[in-house]
Amino acid sequence: MFHCPYCGTNVKEKEQYCIKCGRPLPNDIESRIFNKKKFNKFWLVPIIVAFLITSFSGVYHLILKNQTADAKELYAQGEQQFTEGNYEEAQKLFSKSIDVHHNFEQAETSLKFSDIAIQIEESLNDAKHLQEEKRFQEANTIIHDASALLNNYNGLAVDQMINQIETVRSHLKIAELTHYLEQDPTIDDLKIMLWDTEAINHEGADELTQTIRNQIIDYSFTKASEQLNQKQFNDALLLVEDGLKYAPESEKLDSLQITIGKEKTAFETAVQQRIEQAMNSAAQENELNENDAIELVSASIKKDKQDNIFVQGKVKSVATVPVHSVVIEYTIKEKDGSEILTNEVVTFPDVLYPDETGKFEFTHYDLDKKPSNLEIKISKITWYTE
Repeated sequence: MFHCPYCGTNVKEKEQYCIKCGRPLPNDIESRIFNKKKFNKFWLVPIIVAFLITSFSGVYHLILKNQTADAKELYAQGEQQFTEGNYEEAQKLFSKSIDVHHNFEQAETSLKFSDIAIQIEESLNDAKHLQEEKRFQEANTIIHDASALLNNYNGLAVDQMINQIETVRSHLKIAELTHYLEQDPTIDDLKIMLWDTEAINHEGADELTQTIRNQIIDYSFTKASEQLNQKQFNDALLLVEDGLKYAPESEKLDSLQITIGKEKTAFETAVQQRIEQAMNSAAQENELNENDAIELVSASIKKDKQDNIFVQGKVKSVATVPVHSVVIEYTIKEKDGSEILTNEVVTFPDVLYPDETGKFEFTHYDLDKKPSNLEIKISKITWYTE
């Protein structure tokens, strides 16, 4: 196909002039074949524009890429500073990262969190000062409020802040309990304080925990020993068992518990023996009081002033209880053993107390015998116990 070399219009092989621009066509047919249309100036504008757009996009992308890299580097430096606890320096680096690369959401979040971290750090410093002034309740309130600022956050940085808060909280609790321990707390207070110290997850609480536990041990040991000395074995065991709840590995209380058990057994055995002895003694006394309560001291026959046969004698109470209505039965015999008479006489006083002596007397008016030819024999003594 042939073309006008000036305007690019299609022409025929035998035409001498261009039907569009009117210019004479070259005689060289090959010149007519070369298409000048591709060099049309109207095509240059879009080509140039496309080239400029492509170049600008490439340059912008390269600049943006460099900005992103710089922003990430600043952000990484900020994270490192935050990890090391340099929150203000981290805050500056996060801010620079945002200045370099706008809409850097991760850096914006970290910047907000660094503001909170600085606020928390200031609160913790205030709490430490209050702790030194022994204003424990105020310090606890500040720590609680600081902890609440982290409620909507999570991650490693948050865990780091939580650990920092818990460390300050633990130190505060240890200081508070140490202060209370110096105020001579009661045994019930000591038990509560022991629970509190055991709940503190900090190695600094171990020594305080043991100190409180030792005080509970000493109190339990002393009070139980006092009860032991008073033979209050059950109360002593209760005190020791209660102490072992708070100090289960206490050799001191374990040893005392064994001692109380042994002494309780020995005491109960001794008591049982005494009871048995008392029962035996009571049986013996009862037998004595029933069968041998009255002992004959003397008995004799003589003449009274009216020349009557006069019988008299003494008895003694060997009973352990008062006896009364003692009756003496006696027989008067001849020297050859023949019985003359039998008689009963009541002693006086009527009641004889242990180791007391009673008397008996009787006058035989109708017995005309010489006392030298007579003898008296006590055949039976009867009495009643009270």
